[in-house]
Amino acid sequence: MQTNELGSVRDDDTTVKHATGKIMTHNQKQVNRFTPVDAGVTFDVHNDLKDGQKAEVLIEALPWLEEFAGQRIVVKYGGNAMIDDRLKRCFAQDMVFLHQVGIHPIVVHGGGPQISSMLNDLGIDSEFKAGLRVTTPQIMKVVRMILTGSVSRELIGLINEHGPLAVGLSGEDGSLFGANRYRPVIDGKEVDVGLVGEVSEVNPSAVEDLIAQDRIPVVSSIAPNADDPTEVFNVNADSAAAALAVSLHARKLIILTDIDGLYADWPDKNSLISYVGINRLRQMLPNLQSGMVPKMRACVRVLEGGVPQAHIIDGRMPHSLLNEVFTSAGIGTMVVPGDDLKLRKDQKVDNNEP
Repeated sequence: MQTNELGSVRDDDTTVKHATGKIMTHNQKQVNRFTPVDAGVTFDVHNDLKDGQKAEVLIEALPWLEEFAGQRIVVKYGGNAMIDDRLKRCFAQDMVFLHQVGIHPIVVHGGGPQISSMLNDLGIDSEFKAGLRVTTPQIMKVVRMILTGSVSRELIGLINEHGPLAVGLSGEDGSLFGANRYRPVIDGKEVDVGLVGEVSEVNPSAVEDLIAQDRIPVVSSIAPNADDPTEVFNVNADSAAAALAVSLHARKLIILTDIDGLYADWPDKNSLISYVGINRLRQMLPNLQSGMVPKMRACVRVLEGGVPQAHIIDGRMPHSLLNEVFTSAGIGTMVVPGDDLKLRKDQKVDNNEP
């Protein structure tokens, strides 16, 4: 979804998604068959599209390929996309596609489900307060191990199946992040959640060096204490991605999650927001579901920092990121400057302009 072309998803939207999948898997060993999440049928991108439809899909992407060439896009990798094996591969393909068409993707990831699984295997109890994992020194060791030694390594491996592209680093490397201890307030009182931090400073030189070398940075969301680098914090990946996007002067921030986007009146499915102005979003924040708050705060932060757009998209859909970046209608919810709000059901699309 783009600011200068806001419209509804066309009737052939599934065609767009899966034809985009064809582009990504053209020379890969994976079988090019996809099952849409909302349909019980298999779609073959090689045989189920007419030649004219294939050409239409490619031509629709052309203005966006031109507009975003050379731009930086920060992607927060999370949700089901980092659990489901098929979605993991789709995401890795998406990153390679962006890179191959001249865009600079930068990935920031967390690893909540993987951390919980390892803690369970180790018999270590953990609790949550204010939606945050209470992080003891013992748990912090597990967080560090899983994020940098497991989640990051797996994604890097999937990307590098396509060539030596991805390089991993954490917020500790090159003093990329500095963080302050975060104490949420519940019922007017500060709550101790242990080694949980909030990114307060960014030194992007290590990431800049990787971009200059035509690599794809994969960043783990841990950060040293800005006042004592020997102490390391567990930081929210949404806020870390936002801070990095601002520092890198990114064109946009894209956050993958497990819902269609932001709803104006949850659980009314007809209230899915296509785009919302930052001023309207600020008014909505106090009434949002708790799981959406850090994501939407991250969107507010990047726009306040000069990033033109932020997006919340459904990572459960294969290649949803490509569908967002390279189609006029896009998917999910986009945050833009201003006060406007438009529901997706009210959109119309014009495919003549980028």
